[in-house]
Amino acid sequence: MTGTHTTTAPAAETRWRPHAAVLALGTFAVGTDAFVIAGVLPSIGAELHVGVAAAGQLVSVFSIAYAVLAPVLAALTASWPRRAVLLTALGVFALGNVVTALTPGYGLVLASRVVAAAGAALYTANASSTAAALAGDRQHGRAIAIVMLGLTSSLVLGAPLGTAIGAAWGWWATMWFVTALALVAGPFIALRLPEVGGSGRVGLRQRLLPLGDRRVLRVLVGTVVVFTGIYVPYTYLSAIFADATGGDGDRLALLILLYGVAGTVGNFLAGHLADRLGPRRVILAATLLLTVVFLVLPSVRGTFAAALPAIAVTGLFSFSVTTPQQHQIIALAPESRSLVISLYQSSLYLAISLASVLGAAGLTAFGAVWLAPVAAVCTLLAAVLTWRGGRE
Repeated sequence: MTGTHTTTAPAAETRWRPHAAVLALGTFAVGTDAFVIAGVLPSIGAELHVGVAAAGQLVSVFSIAYAVLAPVLAALTASWPRRAVLLTALGVFALGNVVTALTPGYGLVLASRVVAAAGAALYTANASSTAAALAGDRQHGRAIAIVMLGLTSSLVLGAPLGTAIGAAWGWWATMWFVTALALVAGPFIALRLPEVGGSGRVGLRQRLLPLGDRRVLRVLVGTVVVFTGIYVPYTYLSAIFADATGGDGDRLALLILLYGVAGTVGNFLAGHLADRLGPRRVILAATLLLTVVFLVLPSVRGTFAAALPAIAVTGLFSFSVTTPQQHQIIALAPESRSLVISLYQSSLYLAISLASVLGAAGLTAFGAVWLAPVAAVCTLLAAVLTWRGGRE
């Protein structure tokens, strides 16, 4: 038995935008949770009586759990109606954050981040694939870009607001804030999102068949490589631009804000261009331009005036990759949308973890000035993988 789409073709062509915007509410909550923890790490460490490094493991545990659980949960829920999956995901995500806010012990807080990551992983992959299904083949890129707007806006608005709430009322208040965002998104999805059926009762082995497609694997490998490159300089932004900011937190916050705003613009442009020119061309252009930017970055990182346009261009091209990649991987396995997007999300979060480790090693061994060139090697390799994929 296979699932059915209850939306009609005209609805997919003309009325998908409000539905994608509803889905973006959930990605805003998920993105805020992922980004805001870094802003409240010192207070988490102080209250749980652990160092900042130990508190930082909350980020690592979340990322690793997300990467591992995304494809597993996508396979287990493949036959469910998409609205039920999305609401369940938000419920699990909210539960994880409630436990984080209420738990006094470090070990249980770590466990609660696994629960929150499970909900986040299940939600994000299904939000992108559902939006693509509603929009139709010709507008995949624009639909995914709107859903990803929730992610980029969480960097610009959600994370700073959550950090401010944590500074005023404590880090646990930040967790309640994230929970509230998820609970606000739920009713909109329940009441406004059209029903989209699952793909029927198929075994786990069949669900994983896309992994046997070399083209799918190439996209996933390219995702790991390019986002490792993107997140190495972003994770250690404060070290790279230490001379430009002079240790001023306000200047650093402005750089992060500018990065997020530019990323939002890049995400929208990439979505439109992917629909018009094809996703591979957009990915290739973005990765090559990022390579140039990262190679130039060491020479402009010393002054704040030069850092501003440098960080804007970096954000613009960094967020020009994710929407075309999702567009591309859906086109390769349209009958397994949710699964391949979940594999894509796993690859992305694996890259975040690798970037943290690689960046720390590079910072210790060579200093901050070499982090951007290391990132350039990754983005250039991703460009080569993308180019070779188009020739087969």
